[in-house]
Amino acid sequence: MISAIGLIAALALLIYLTVRGWNILIAAPIAAALVAATSGIAWMPPLAEDGAPDFATGYMSGFAKFFADWFPMFLLGAIFGEYMKVSGAAKSIARWIIDTVGDKHALLAVVGACAVLTYGGVSVFIVAFAVYPMAVSIFREADLPRRFMPAAITFGSVTFTMTSAGSPEIQNLIPMQYLGTKATAAWEVSLITALLMAVAGQFWLQRMVAKAKANGEGFIERDEELAEEDATDASISPFISILPLIAVLGVFLLTQNPGVIPGLSDESLGKWGLVVALGAGVLVAAAAAWRVVSLTPNILAVGATSAVVAIVNTCAVVGFGGIAKLSPAFLSALDVLQNLPGAPLIGAAIAVSVICGLTGSASGGQTIALPLIAPGYIDAGVDPNELHRVVAISSGALDSLPHNGYVVTTIRAICGETHESAYKSVAALTVIVPLVGLIFAIACFLMF
Repeated sequence: MISAIGLIAALALLIYLTVRGWNILIAAPIAAALVAATSGIAWMPPLAEDGAPDFATGYMSGFAKFFADWFPMFLLGAIFGEYMKVSGAAKSIARWIIDTVGDKHALLAVVGACAVLTYGGVSVFIVAFAVYPMAVSIFREADLPRRFMPAAITFGSVTFTMTSAGSPEIQNLIPMQYLGTKATAAWEVSLITALLMAVAGQFWLQRMVAKAKANGEGFIERDEELAEEDATDASISPFISILPLIAVLGVFLLTQNPGVIPGLSDESLGKWGLVVALGAGVLVAAAAAWRVVSLTPNILAVGATSAVVAIVNTCAVVGFGGIAKLSPAFLSALDVLQNLPGAPLIGAAIAVSVICGLTGSASGGQTIALPLIAPGYIDAGVDPNELHRVVAISSGALDSLPHNGYVVTTIRAICGETHESAYKSVAALTVIVPLVGLIFAIACFLMF
């Protein structure tokens, strides 16, 4: 009982501190410490019994593992985004988009850019870096309130693309190893669900922004961006500007095909293909930025600093999840969720959603839940393809609570906003819209 109260209180505390503006590097360990204190977890190895977990090791294991797994991608992605900004490539693409689709569809341009990169295989953790410079220029040109920038970026990257059939994102790939399915599992329902989420979310985003503009809100410049805006070269052509994006997307897709890379005739590069792709993108972006070659040391320095800030924010939340899953209450809750009455797909959706919400991670939640719940559902006769799609979609809903690493990184580290100003619209598009899509998908599976 005490463990359950502690786990719930810790999650509430983490969300409260995050919304109040506490640094996630402080808030996450404090919340994790509350879990440890109410779950009988020792504070450090010398105080733990042989083979028993402890707070220090459990927290830092989750923290360090995520850093080790993803830092190369964060680093290259941040440098890529900085080159796109300083060279003027992002501004050039933004102006071309505005001239082509008009101010009325500026938001769609940002969402679309994120969707293309995400569905093309660029990690969601990297998409914000790549798109943010372009989003700033688009919002500036269209005079849109910048507090909606995190909503547009997250909506385009973690909703109708990340968990859809055929997506190369890990949130769509993890179920394959537990269910024996393919990335295109249940693609018919997935396609309709993705279209529903995309249309409903875009309509809602447009309405929120229109209401804000009607109340007198517009784009507000920041002093540091005014200097950067003056320093960028907007004369670079849109055709040249888009080549780095094409390089990232194209190279990544090539690395996922067996036989393309010499020496890997029977396998692809998997997630490490993203390192190759981002490296190629950085080289192409650097070539496009030859006019500002003298700024290269500063570009690399700013990119590296941004990468470290962004990844440690995410690592802090992953560390909290590492302690949460050691709690007896977490294990008991998982057992209850596995045995919920009613349609198995509904039970699976609730189980995965809750676990992803607790851990603040779609991929982390799936990794914890699937080994435990998949065998039982398969033995009960649940269609693996339907279960795959339900698990994927449900993982992308409650994971976007305020303490989610990607949410924290995008709102604070990349866009420079606060939860108070930006999270309401983020929650509408990345929590409520996916939940509606999840309900629709389950209804389709149960009716047909």
